[in-house]
Amino acid sequence: MTQTVDAPPAPPDAATPTGRSARFDTVRDAGVVRIARDVFARVRRAVTPALSTVTPVGWAVFGIGVAAWIIGGRFGWIELRTIGFAAILLFGLCVLLTLGRTLLKVEVDLEPHRVVVGEPATGRVRATNVSKVRLLASVLELPIGEGGARFSLPSLASDESHDEVFVVPTLRRAVIPVGPAMTVRGDPLGLFRRKVPWTERTDLFVHPLTVPLESLGSGLLRDLEGQTTNDLSMSDLAFHALREYAPGDDRRHIHWKSSAKISSAQQDGKFMVRQFLDTRRSHLTVVVDGHVDAYRSADDFELAASAAASIAVRAIRDDMETTVLVADQVSDEESGQQTLDRFSAASFGGGAALSALAATAALLAPDTSVALIITGANTDFGQLRRASLHFPTEANTFAMRIDPSVPVGVTDNASLPVLSLPHLGDLGALLRGGVLR
Repeated sequence: MTQTVDAPPAPPDAATPTGRSARFDTVRDAGVVRIARDVFARVRRAVTPALSTVTPVGWAVFGIGVAAWIIGGRFGWIELRTIGFAAILLFGLCVLLTLGRTLLKVEVDLEPHRVVVGEPATGRVRATNVSKVRLLASVLELPIGEGGARFSLPSLASDESHDEVFVVPTLRRAVIPVGPAMTVRGDPLGLFRRKVPWTERTDLFVHPLTVPLESLGSGLLRDLEGQTTNDLSMSDLAFHALREYAPGDDRRHIHWKSSAKISSAQQDGKFMVRQFLDTRRSHLTVVVDGHVDAYRSADDFELAASAAASIAVRAIRDDMETTVLVADQVSDEESGQQTLDRFSAASFGGGAALSALAATAALLAPDTSVALIITGANTDFGQLRRASLHFPTEANTFAMRIDPSVPVGVTDNASLPVLSLPHLGDLGALLRGGVLR
């Protein structure tokens, strides 16, 4: 009888890894890749700052030197190899001139931090050598807005200081960044340029021109707080006087002690009730159109910003709640300085369309009692009317056009009064006419 014996399984091929060894190799490869990526990232972080110090001129010299050396060696041109060697040698010497560390303490004092357009803004830079050795002469750069100042620092001994004074032009409303102050180290040929910042950035706020205004004194009947008026009321917080009880008066307001004294003296059984003064809580919302098409010139937008800032500051001084939307900036601060900072940051041409801007203002200040929409001469009445519809119907809504070609005045439309303001100096007279009262 023939027996069939199963052959034992063949040993695994050495070239074919088992599942376990395959997983091991995969994990090992992943670890190698992760380590390589980590090393590459560290090298890049270390090399990038050094490479950023090379100027375009430096890269050009280095590229010409390498290319001349390779081409000269390939074709046996000794002159070209000489040029390449000289360029590479020059590049290396400039590297040596750039090396070194400067230990300075730099202080930038800007006073004041807030000015009005046209007011002088000055600052001082003080550089102090905090190292133990004398520092060579260097250059200190201070960015100021789109420009900057450049100071030449002399050689400073240990703990020696050097002061420089600078002036910031404030011809237009803006937020001007000052700093950071940086020392510049490089070579005479300009192949390398290394900047080291020593201070933080400081903002100079150039506020718009404003004019003093009389108290606005406007408002609607609102909450149980605010400004008292001469209007008598039977229910409020500002107590005024006592009067004789009349049918329909709330008995909770009867002053029982006074009533008992009068009744005992006159024997007539009269009751005395408390009488109050109405209080008013005002919320002023100012919307300034920032679109370029709404104005005839950029100066008209500056006039709009100045008029709005004057009204907002006066309202804040009157303890009125104030919300301002000027172009792309929003302010509901209680401080006049912070509100003016928003005006400084507003950009001509920024922000949404007038109607959308008014809608945003209505959402931010749903309890608006007085709304003022300021725009340019190119905005028609239909656009103003559509913007005004976003505010509550019980709010007193007005519009103001900035138009130097039209005399100051008010067009008393039934649905929306429109004010015309040609010059900032006319704002006080325009408001004294009772428009916002």
